[in-house]
Amino acid sequence: MAINIFEPAQIGSLKLKNRISMAPMTRARNADGIPNENNALYYAQRSGAGLIITEGTAISDTAKGVLYIPGLYTSQQVEGWKKVTRAVHEHGSIIFAQLWHVGRVSHTSNQPGGIAPVGPSDIRAEKSLAWGFNDDGVEGFVNSSKPRALSTSDVKGVIQDFANAAVNAVEAGFDGVELHGANGYLIEQFLNPFVNNRSDEYGGNIKNRSRFLLETVDAVVAAVGSSKVGVRLTPYGGLGDLPHYDEIEATYQYLAEELEKRNVAYIHLMDQQSKGSHALPQGFIERFRSWYKGVIILAGGMDKKKSELLINAGTIDIAGFGEPFISNPDLVDRLKNDWPLTPPNRDLHYGLGQHGYTDWKTYAELNRQEVVNIVL
Repeated sequence: MAINIFEPAQIGSLKLKNRISMAPMTRARNADGIPNENNALYYAQRSGAGLIITEGTAISDTAKGVLYIPGLYTSQQVEGWKKVTRAVHEHGSIIFAQLWHVGRVSHTSNQPGGIAPVGPSDIRAEKSLAWGFNDDGVEGFVNSSKPRALSTSDVKGVIQDFANAAVNAVEAGFDGVELHGANGYLIEQFLNPFVNNRSDEYGGNIKNRSRFLLETVDAVVAAVGSSKVGVRLTPYGGLGDLPHYDEIEATYQYLAEELEKRNVAYIHLMDQQSKGSHALPQGFIERFRSWYKGVIILAGGMDKKKSELLINAGTIDIAGFGEPFISNPDLVDRLKNDWPLTPPNRDLHYGLGQHGYTDWKTYAELNRQEVVNIVL
């Protein structure tokens, strides 16, 4: 019997009310980095999704590449996130916090005291932009600054920052955490030999370049348990000035097999074609499934038909939807009833105001407004 995306799913001991995940999306709505009632409302509005994965959340004050993002490294941030997790749980959804370190895709204005951002090397992401302040103090997109290469001991410190943030996430009421190993940020920077030119145990062959990710997974698993740890990956992506390399397929086969050994909650793959970057090659997702038998989430250009084809083929387990959730807080209902989607307005994706954040209308609200207008 065919499975549809509105049927329940299981991630370990967690039961999801449907097979739809809200993918992580940066919204930059926290001037002080502390989640508040507006964030709780935003996520609650979108809790039709069986699984919500939060926007990228900084693991430390040096992990940021975007102004106004929330963190999970202070007690005040933990208390703020409790408002969000409580609101989502009241609507019967599961919520994971995405733990984020941008590495070299940052700017000195995002860093404490204006210091240089860090990376696996000092190679600059020359074509990548951060969201910070230019030399005149004007907010906007700025070129990424030249990074400082992490020392071996520094790398160990960042791994501990991930583990500490995971502990804070669980204290804040999250059902688990997702390590952001995608989109050209720090973890993926270590995987790429064109960016990672290290000569220590974190550089060189596939095993060494994968060590940072796997040691981070191990530290987080030791801190909160494997059932609470997911990983996001973007094989064949190109964001963050990451060139393709000959060992891409072999790298992700190695990671898939190693992550299966660790019994993580899920792997979240993203096809970056929807972001204007490279598409996953034909047949890659099927090959990835042969390497990894656990729960797979796929995001990037998904719709109901594609999602159900892949789920029924056994290729993936959960469909991830990103941008459509911004302008359609009731996206699950719209997909279920084949109602039209409200198009997004990318000019409103970032910023501190509530316009374009919590004021998007559901399909029912829009219809009621049309009726009122007709009557008037």
